[in-house]
Amino acid sequence: MGLPFLDSFSAAAGRGVWHADELGLADAQVVATGHAVLDAELPGGGWPVGAMTELLLAAPEAHVWRLLLPALAQAVATRGGPVVLIGAPYEPCGASLAAQGLPVEALMWVRSEAPAARLWACEQALRCAEVAAVVAWLPQARVGELRRLQLAAAQHEVLLFVCRPESVALSASPARLRIRADRSEADASQIELHILKRRGPPLAAPVMLPARNERMTALLAAARLRRKLRLQQQGTVPAGATSATVVRIDAWKGGPDALDRLAVVA
Repeated sequence: MGLPFLDSFSAAAGRGVWHADELGLADAQVVATGHAVLDAELPGGGWPVGAMTELLLAAPEAHVWRLLLPALAQAVATRGGPVVLIGAPYEPCGASLAAQGLPVEALMWVRSEAPAARLWACEQALRCAEVAAVVAWLPQARVGELRRLQLAAAQHEVLLFVCRPESVALSASPARLRIRADRSEADASQIELHILKRRGPPLAAPVMLPARNERMTALLAAARLRRKLRLQQQGTVPAGATSATVVRIDAWKGGPDALDRLAVVA
């Protein structure tokens, strides 16, 4: 019997081949990010389960909750286990997270400054069947160490997010997905998401997301309106005035999550 011609099965084979100029399909389960514009640019339409997603940030705390909160809440609701935070730079504001769907009892915060201890805790969390997701801050991790975490995530099908400084953007990484998140210079109310690595072609422009979710934006707007009305009633500010006072929230005791606390009580 002669060998079949390539043309006889090229069409069937082509259905399982990823072309570099097309967005690839997910080869495993994904969890929707909760941001439709971002899902549209990710293989399978969400964060990969059982694979490492690397977030490159200008500051350790920048934009993490804005990006991950919807998916973490969904993972907890689906798997029932906790979200393990390893080396988080600040204590999470439980009231704010609970108001957005992530109950405080579903959080496990592992505090350690030692890089080796963080890596060990991360690997142990990934091997725990009850864990829904792991978010780890590993600024000093090496490629071999990251590869070991990637393997553990794949073996146990856990959501894994590793936060690292944006200075490592040009370094090699075993992460399935790499995203650099920056505050937009043109519009401070927006976040620019630069997808550095995915199964698909490079993006011509970054994905844009609001820096705050709709609920927090509405709460802050309501607080500003109440303040303006109160000052008008006191005769401090004329009815047509548009001046504003800027307060640096990040200078408050408690760190960047002070803004979340303000939004909850406003």
